[in-house]
Order: sequence, then C-alpha cells, then structure tokens
Amino acid sequence: MLPAIPDLRQLRYFATVAEEKHFGRAAARLAMTQPPLSQAIRALEQTLGVELFARTKRSVELTAVGADLLPEVHRLLASAEGLRPLAQSLARGEVGVLSLAFVSTADYGLLPLLLRDFGARHPRVRLELTEATSDRQVDELIAGRIDAGLAIAPLPLRHAAQLSWLPIAREPLVIAMSTQTSARLANPNGDDADPRSEWLDTPVSLCELAREPLVIFPRRLAPGFYDIIMDCYGVAGLVPRVGQEAIQMQTIVSLVSAGMGVALVPQSLRNLRRTGVVYRPLRESVPAIETGLVWRTNDVGPVLAGFIEIVRQHAAADAFDLASAEPPFDP
Repeated sequence: MLPAIPDLRQLRYFATVAEEKHFGRAAARLAMTQPPLSQAIRALEQTLGVELFARTKRSVELTAVGADLLPEVHRLLASAEGLRPLAQSLARGEVGVLSLAFVSTADYGLLPLLLRDFGARHPRVRLELTEATSDRQVDELIAGRIDAGLAIAPLPLRHAAQLSWLPIAREPLVIAMSTQTSARLANPNGDDADPRSEWLDTPVSLCELAREPLVIFPRRLAPGFYDIIMDCYGVAGLVPRVGQEAIQMQTIVSLVSAGMGVALVPQSLRNLRRTGVVYRPLRESVPAIETGLVWRTNDVGPVLAGFIEIVRQHAAADAFDLASAEPPFDP
C-alpha cells in the first residue's frame, strides 16, 4: 500500500492557519466552518507523522517543524498556482523546447533568418541545435531524438511514410576555388592577376577545372547531395578526381583555400568569407539544391507547429513553387 500524500487543499489550509494563527479566522478566510478545517489539519499531521501546531484554548502556534515546513509549503502552492498559466503557454507554443538539427550549409543562409524570427515570436522557447547531415537527421527523427531538421533533398527513402517535408528554398551550385586557381583561369599566359577573394560574377566551366582535384564530403554522409555533385561532372563529360574528403563545409572551404582543389557548394555558402577563396557561378546548367524542413508527421507539438509556420512564411516569401516541388526522397 502506497503511503498517503498530502493534497494541495490540505497544504492551503495549513498555510492559512499558520498565517492567521487562529482556526476561526482561518476558516472564515477559507469560507468554511471550523470543524472541517480542524479535521483537515489533523489529517495532514497524521499523513506527515508530525505535529504542525501547538494548540491551546486561546492560541495556535506553529511548532518548530511547522515553522520550518511553512516556506516549502508556500513554494509548492505557488508552483501549483502557476500550473494553469504554464499549461496554457505550453498549449500555445509560447514555452517549451525545440530540438532542431541542421545541415552545415543552412548555417550560412536559412538558419539565422529562421532562428531570428522564431526567437522574436517565441522568446521563452529553449532551442537545442545540432549540426547533422541530412541522412543522420532522418535517423535522429525516427529515434525521437530531435523534433525537426533543416536538410537537403533528396532524403533517403527509408521511413519516408513517417516524415513530412516542407521545401523552403532552391539555390544553384557554385564552384569554390583558390584565388590562385581563379587567377590562372583569368590569365592563362601567366600575366599578373588580381587574386580577389570576393564573390565574382564571371561564370566558369567545369571543363576549365577538369584537372583540379575535387574536395567533397564522403558519399555515405549525404548520398543524394553527393550524387548531384557527381552528376554535374557527368553532364559535362567529366569524371572528377577526388583529392580530399571532409565532413564539414567549413573544412571543405578551408582545404580549397589551401590549394587542395575545388568544391561544388550551394550558393549561400558565399557568405562564408574565407581568405584565399573565390566563389564563381558555373557556365553549365546545374541542378538547384533544395533545402527544406523535415519532421515526424504524427508528432507535431505546439512549439514545433509555431516553427513550421515561420518556415512556411519564409518559403512563401522566397516565392518557392510548392506545386512543382520534387518529391524529397530518393526513389
């Protein structure tokens, strides 16, 4: 048999008698008669196994135990009174936790914008952010360890029936190269060149970079994204020579700046300013990289619903053609 536990009504009665130091006045304040109040206090003392009041015919005083217990009872009552507004805030998505994963490329475009708007509307929501590849995000979602993820399509087909996808933006791939490589392209005869590191608008062909090693992430980390990059070379009739592999986009760009090769990256990565790196558009027609939000279809709480709404607004502001969006999962 489980031990009896004091209820909030008994604790409220105890606090009132302690403040009034008189059963009659406490009963009047509680809009009840004195006998039931006295019985409730006796029941509380029996439940706790201690005396809370020293009673005489003329006065009621707290025992030492009662005096020490009173601040804790006040804290419990205050917490209980806060349950209703807290529950309503939770239901409205005003408080809580949002666990969000994101691909590294989102850190240079979408993520700061979404977090800024979400933070402005939901300042009491605590964010738990994790950088992860799209493939890993699917596994983390199915395991229930994250609420949603900013990923790059296509996603792996497994668990597709359990997930929802909201496309946010499409952007072209661009070529990241060292300033020395860019200078050689501009001046094949070896004349002095201006090795500028800012964004340049002059397109370049992959054929001009056929001899440059490709810096890329391992295919197992994001098979869909990896294949898109390789297809760009295939369409140009080229077979790239993979020189270095790195997991993070920041590391890939660092390797490019060190002259280790070139990299195909989403256009938003031009916001990653790195000394010695130039980002150039491609002359070939390249597929757009689609970034979107993925989450468990049947597990949308109020906090996540608020974040999804902000994502929808950004997708609409970017004029994303939702009707023509491709399925996000690999066939």
